[in-house]
Amino acid sequence: MASPAVSPDSSSHEALSSVNSAPACSPTSDSENLSPDELELLAKLEEQNRLLEADSKSMRSMNGSRRNSGSSLVSSSSASSNLSHLEEDTWILWGRIVNEWDEWRKKKEKLLKELIRKGIPHHFRAIVWQLLCSATDMPVKNQYSELLKMSSPCEKLIRRDIARTYPEHEFFKGQDSLGQEVLFNVMKAYSLVDREVGYCQGSAFIVGLLLMQMPEEEAFCVFVRLMQEYRLRELFKPSMAELGLCIYQFEYMLQEQLPELNIHFRSQSFLTSMYASSWFLTLFLTTFPLPVATRVFDIFMYEGLEIVFRVGMALLQFNQAELVQLDMEGMSQYFQKVIPHQFDSCPDKLILKAFQVKYNPKKMKRLEKEYAAIKNKEMEEQIEIKRLRTENRLLKQRIETLEKGQVTRAQEAEENYIIKRELAVVKQRCTSATENLQRAQTTIRQLQDQQGNPRFSEEFVTHLETELEQSRLRESETLGALKEMQDKVLDMEKRNSLLPDEDNVVRLQEELQALALREAEAVKSLTELQQQVKDLSDSWQAGRAGGRWKESPRRSNANALQEAVVAARLREAQAQAELRALRQRVLQLETQGQIQRTVLGRAEQTCAGLREQLRLAAAQSKGLQAQLSESHRKHAEAQCKSKEEVMAVRLREADSMAALAEMRQRVAELEIQIRLLRGPLAFGAVGLGTRLGDEDSLGSSDEELPPFALTHGDIGDLGDLGDMGDSSDSETEGAPTAP
Repeated sequence: MASPAVSPDSSSHEALSSVNSAPACSPTSDSENLSPDELELLAKLEEQNRLLEADSKSMRSMNGSRRNSGSSLVSSSSASSNLSHLEEDTWILWGRIVNEWDEWRKKKEKLLKELIRKGIPHHFRAIVWQLLCSATDMPVKNQYSELLKMSSPCEKLIRRDIARTYPEHEFFKGQDSLGQEVLFNVMKAYSLVDREVGYCQGSAFIVGLLLMQMPEEEAFCVFVRLMQEYRLRELFKPSMAELGLCIYQFEYMLQEQLPELNIHFRSQSFLTSMYASSWFLTLFLTTFPLPVATRVFDIFMYEGLEIVFRVGMALLQFNQAELVQLDMEGMSQYFQKVIPHQFDSCPDKLILKAFQVKYNPKKMKRLEKEYAAIKNKEMEEQIEIKRLRTENRLLKQRIETLEKGQVTRAQEAEENYIIKRELAVVKQRCTSATENLQRAQTTIRQLQDQQGNPRFSEEFVTHLETELEQSRLRESETLGALKEMQDKVLDMEKRNSLLPDEDNVVRLQEELQALALREAEAVKSLTELQQQVKDLSDSWQAGRAGGRWKESPRRSNANALQEAVVAARLREAQAQAELRALRQRVLQLETQGQIQRTVLGRAEQTCAGLREQLRLAAAQSKGLQAQLSESHRKHAEAQCKSKEEVMAVRLREADSMAALAEMRQRVAELEIQIRLLRGPLAFGAVGLGTRLGDEDSLGSSDEELPPFALTHGDIGDLGDLGDMGDSSDSETEGAPTAP
């Protein structure tokens, strides 16, 4: 397994210095808990460190002047021997820590913390990291091989980003290399274990660093523990809520500890997320070279995300003077090219500066609550916006309903007009039918009158024959028309059965039924007339059969023709009545069909209007979304302006405090002068009387007072500040003094 470029000598030297500094930092109880063997080992390490420091001084003297070349060679040989002893002692110390881990973690925690801050030796990092996060015996380790056999929905994303992870490192260089393969396996396995998080690009750098130190199964267990216990899972969730909290806390620290740099960042619109997001997501693994980033990761494994805040603030403090002179583009280049290589040769300096940064966990908890409250308020605002949108949608629906009601009333008015027009046509037809009925009644009366006349002329008989032929022709035409109307009625009934029923046709049907009733009454009256005609015919036939009249053959032929004419007219009247009924039925069906077609047309127009309204509503929704984003942007700008105003107020307060201090200094000087000039106090009192006598002119004149003269305002300021020491001084507050 490949490893980062950290030399064993530097690790051993760091461990030795950590051992030397740890007892000084830890309390006496930690040193008392050490066994005699450990005390002896620590004493030996301290002695070796002292010799190494002396040897380094001799090496520096050798570089300054080469007069003692022989002693330099001896010092070099002793230095190499000392380093070998130091490395051996470091191995012994960390080997003992690993073997007695539980005891060191419980009883010697502060000493262990100092050793970790000085750096874990490279060969012990794998086991110490596993012990720090309690990842040695995890059940998920047994599932690793099974997870690799499954397929993940994030495989394409992982494959795409693998080549971007440590592209210059030998272990990950080259497509389908061993490092890329094991990195893909670990990221795929975790995406199956935690489907909510899945895969995030920044996590690949953390897994890559773990794979440089340990096998893939152990790296997988350590990564799972980091995600669960070190707040990394919340950082890598799709919402990245924890990242927003970290940025909010870091901005507060920047505003509190580096206000001038914070103002410069805001004036250049250089947001904290532009440079600090990668610090929290990758733990400086994409910022520093691996030796420095690994030292930060050692402390992260023991102390958590606190080290990220400390190192970030240390970097800003170290580079504040340069950053305030750059614009936005210059600061971006500075963060990318200059800052990452400032501590390549001395990572201890970075760690020392990081732990000099003020970090208050209680304030962080308070800021976390404030951030949660802000987010809850934003959520409530979003809920309110959704509610307003819902109300807006309901109001639009109500408006559409009202508009639809107006359209419906217009349709009803148009249908009423159509029905009235059809009723006028029906009334006209009823009038014509009534006239025909009257003419038929007149004809019947004429026949009755003719029945009583015993004589019939030949012309009358000829006329009757002609009428009989014409009536038969009309009867045949009527029968043909009747058949056509019946076919048309059947066709209209079929078409009517296919059309949907509508409630707004009910009134028309009622009026048509009333018309049908009147038509039925007319038919009934016609039937009664026909019955009367039939009765007259029967009585006439009965009279003929009884021999009441003895008629000639010619007379009998005329009677027969007359009877045939009457019968033909009766049949013609019946056929016309049936024809009128069928026409009435056809008219009714045509009316219903026209109404249904009108309703369907209106429905199609309504659907088209609804589609247009839907499109307009979508456009309005987009406009509202744009307005919402604009309001969010203005809100953010207003917050920035308010914070800048608060900062300006604080600066003015600082200026006022400085002015107040100057005033107090001036008051002290004046008090001394007053005490020195108590001798000629009477003369000063006379001068005061003269001045008080012309107080208005004194307030309006621009002439300067004597150098040591006090006005009423000065004496008042002295009384307010409480700097007049004794009662004798208070007696002279009302009188100015002169030199």
